[in-house]
Amino acid sequence: MEINTFEKMQKKAEKKSRGDFLRLGLSLVFMAIVLLATWNKIPGNPFLAVAAVFGAYMAMNIGANDVANNVGPAVGSKALTMMGAILIAAVFESAGALIAGGDVTGTIKKGIIDPAAFAHPEYFVWAMTAALLAAALWLNLATWLKAPVSTTHSIVGGVMGGGIAAAGSFAIVSWGTMGKIAASWVISPVLGGIIAASFLYAIKKTIVYKEHTKEAAMKLVPLYVAVMGWAFVTYVILKGIKHVVKLGFPVAAGIGLVGAVVIFVLVKAAIAKYAHTLTDERESVNKLFTIPLIFAAALLSFAHGANDVANAVGPLAGIYDALAHSTISTKAAIPLWVMVIGAVGISLGLALYGPKLIKTVGSEITELDQIRAFSIALAAAITVIIASQLGLPVSSTHIALGGVFGVGFLREWLDRTQRLEYRIKEEKEKLEELKAMLEAHKKELELLEGKETKSQEDYERIVHLFALIGDLQKRVKKESKALKNVYKTKYVQRAAVKKIVAAWIITVPAAAVLSAIIFYVIKGMMV
Repeated sequence: MEINTFEKMQKKAEKKSRGDFLRLGLSLVFMAIVLLATWNKIPGNPFLAVAAVFGAYMAMNIGANDVANNVGPAVGSKALTMMGAILIAAVFESAGALIAGGDVTGTIKKGIIDPAAFAHPEYFVWAMTAALLAAALWLNLATWLKAPVSTTHSIVGGVMGGGIAAAGSFAIVSWGTMGKIAASWVISPVLGGIIAASFLYAIKKTIVYKEHTKEAAMKLVPLYVAVMGWAFVTYVILKGIKHVVKLGFPVAAGIGLVGAVVIFVLVKAAIAKYAHTLTDERESVNKLFTIPLIFAAALLSFAHGANDVANAVGPLAGIYDALAHSTISTKAAIPLWVMVIGAVGISLGLALYGPKLIKTVGSEITELDQIRAFSIALAAAITVIIASQLGLPVSSTHIALGGVFGVGFLREWLDRTQRLEYRIKEEKEKLEELKAMLEAHKKELELLEGKETKSQEDYERIVHLFALIGDLQKRVKKESKALKNVYKTKYVQRAAVKKIVAAWIITVPAAAVLSAIIFYVIKGMMV
């Protein structure tokens, strides 16, 4: 038995090692292609190719870490499979980056440092290169630790650290802007958590807890999905396509309202058509939120690709502009090859390394079903809309994770009020009953098999007992898992929350210190 176990562990380890080498190999091939493709973009200056490799590395880390927030809840709730989520996110992240990523980007993220403070254009180039590599290294570490962090805050920290090192002064930093970024560490998760928990509670009170759940679902699910439709149409207009066409909130909200009305009519008709398949069971209601969740994952990915690709291509575009024109600009045109590096890098990073963080967001903080995941996705869009109108600094990563925390803590409170202990006792009794039946059948089978002469009835009973025992073993396994889930979901996983929050807090300073060190290394090599 021990030898078999050891062999299984060895095979599992070998399989994992092969997978790790394959992922690393594909990553290195992508970066090698980027290096070769950009080597002679500026004749006689190979530094651009090095910066491009760092940009590609940064893009892959954005895909590996940040995209999980968009699809994690959908995967955790089983609305999407892991493969389905990766395919949808990869397509829509790339589409968002290439279609709506914009032709011009800010070279200095969030305006956190003053470009006039750089004495020479090459110092700016070295600082941006250091920022890219530092942010990418920090994201890589965070992904390895299974901690979803803000890619924007990572590059902000990198730019700040590289800028301070290049200028030799802390005065280069806009500390007011940095204060707003620090405020977002609190504002984003709190707002996201409150809004997600509020929607979840509303759905529970108006549908799940009703005596006639099916009737309530048929009446109110179209309304909730229409609200989501309004939120996402407005969100995509304000954030997803802002580089293509810039519309104000009233216009975006008006278009969103038209979309919401259309969605309400379509969803109501669809639910009425399949009304005969619905029951008063919670699982039946849950299924109604599956398709909206898939659309939410796609739209969140599109908006994320359009916005966060700048974290990789912004500094790279600035480096290219500075090297090509020997000047420092706050805005730079984005060549198509730069945007392709960002878009392909994000998709590749997601496909190769994204599943680890998707699992963390989707199932390792709290258990999610479709209703809970729907509340998180809806909160992600509405929080960004509210914050942008109030001028509040927020992070989409922190909002999404705050939504997961919010629904988890609401579940904890509801479970306590609904006597979780009674549920545990009930599950235990059910499990013990099944185990007793299984034991009785096993004893009967043992007696029958021990008989020297068996009748036809005995043989038929033995066959029947084998079938019964097999079925009971499956039920015992299922009930054991259910009991473990009851214990597991009693509380939000505090260890995961603490780790993630700690990573949020140290993201900016960690990336800044790394960037400063890398800048001095580059300067030492180049001077």
